Amino acid sequence: MGRRPARCYRYQKNKPYIKSRYCRGVPESKIKIYDVGNKKAPVDLFPFVAHLVCDEKQQISSEALEACRVAINKYLSKNLGKDAYHIRMRAHPFHVLRANKMLSCAGADRLSSGMRHSYGKPIGVAARVDIGQILLSVRAKDNAEKHVIEAIRRGKFKFAGRQKILKSLKWGFTKYPREEYVRLRKAGVLAADGNQVKVHNRRGALEDSVLYQTGME
Repeated sequence: MGRRPARCYRYQKNKPYIKSRYCRGVPESKIKIYDVGNKKAPVDLFPFVAHLVCDEKQQISSEALEACRVAINKYLSKNLGKDAYHIRMRAHPFHVLRANKMLSCAGADRLSSGMRHSYGKPIGVAARVDIGQILLSVRAKDNAEKHVIEAIRRGKFKFAGRQKILKSLKWGFTKYPREEYVRLRKAGVLAADGNQVKVHNRRGALEDSVLYQTGME
């Protein structure tokens, strides 16, 4: 018996059911890598960000998430080069899917127990997503905008339901709008910390302070 089609598990009908000491024997998630591309690129290098946002309350299987990641990665590595973007998958599949396995061979009606002990066995995992939840984000340089949007459009076909592609007003994966980010970076309030930024905590010796050296209070 093969996998059931994802349409059987598309809607959030039950409570969240996660892997635990009571729910054992759960198959591994198909998606193992959540950050692809140039994930170590400094925060200043990739200002442009686009998000794929879910427009339905549903469940997305780990197979679909992996298929989407592969499709986007393939398109961007071909058109931009593997160091010119950073993909981050933001939906994580923790919900366990169950199936009451039935025999479908000849004479199955004598062997199977019908609806007796019908609580299913784990067959896979899925992410429970909500309306407006970001499924994935891609950051790159500003001149790569059309390639990023086309790549996300292609990855969108791996999911059921409706999704929207949104261009972010923020700088990279930070929480700061572009103009504010540039202003705070020049003022020394923000410091690059890998692909994120950290805020100056105003502690330490006064003469070592970046804010003091730049003439700010």
